[in-house]
Amino acid sequence: MFSVLICDDSLVARKQVAKSLPKDWDVSVYFAKNGQEGIAALKENKGQLLLLDLNMPIMDGYQVLEHIQKFNLATKTIVISGDIQPEAHERVKKLGALDFIEKPVVPAKLEAVLDKWQIRALSSEDDEPELTQLAPEMRDCYQEITNIAMGQAGDNLARMLNVFVKLPIPNVNLIEASELHMMLQDIEDKETVSGICQGFVGPGVCGEALFILSDSSFGDVAKILNVTEEVDDQVQLEMLMDAANILIGSCLNGLATQLDMHFSQGHPVVLGQHCNISDLISTNKARWRRTLAIELSYGLEGYNVHCELVLLVTEESMKVMNAKLSHWLED
Repeated sequence: MFSVLICDDSLVARKQVAKSLPKDWDVSVYFAKNGQEGIAALKENKGQLLLLDLNMPIMDGYQVLEHIQKFNLATKTIVISGDIQPEAHERVKKLGALDFIEKPVVPAKLEAVLDKWQIRALSSEDDEPELTQLAPEMRDCYQEITNIAMGQAGDNLARMLNVFVKLPIPNVNLIEASELHMMLQDIEDKETVSGICQGFVGPGVCGEALFILSDSSFGDVAKILNVTEEVDDQVQLEMLMDAANILIGSCLNGLATQLDMHFSQGHPVVLGQHCNISDLISTNKARWRRTLAIELSYGLEGYNVHCELVLLVTEESMKVMNAKLSHWLED
């Protein structure tokens, strides 16, 4: 059953929000008195929808949103707060909240917001069998929007390095998280790599971007960047971070524009340096049951430089993205 978590330090507010939920909506409702309790409940899968207050002790609503963003917790968040400052509205949306409702919550307003983001429609699909394959027409949609985003990312990289970037055809698949190493098997057969992971969230969407650079590429990357100092591990890490920042940021911005949403990015995390691909992604396995994986392989003409950008999006997020892309399939 679909779960709703109401997080507010006021008992009166918690009861009032619970009573404002649609009467015909069959859901499990949970409560938290502060952000710390709220995060604990989310980790126990007690909040597919989070109705969140901002001003709370121990951990406030902003900190909760930051934690959700940093650790890619699978929940959709609607803020319900008495803080009606325009900046508060902007801050929570930048931190991944779907919407903002002013206190005291009006049942009709809450229902309208739920319907706006198709929350009740998604909850009714909760008992449906999970996706086993990606429909051909949806794969085409994802490939097309990724082609456009990939071109923007390649253009930014080309301008920064003053080289010609060879753009691939995106490889789009619905996979189990544990199958990620199979997708990247071609790299594993060749050499060691270094990689970075960066989480991202948007309204109803969360995922991770993996940037992987072949270790043999660092020599030519240093030449292109006119690096004269010794290319030690620290210099390589700086080059890895710079390239990842450009490609991940540009690609996500391109996708966000086409999906009419905004993605907030978490802090980049170094997965490893000079290791095989299986070890590099071992910490990323089994995070989600099923994942939309988009693989992009970049190369630089005339140089021995090869890198992979892999975007991983949760199956739950795909429902929101599919709805956003539905107009592409209209006659």
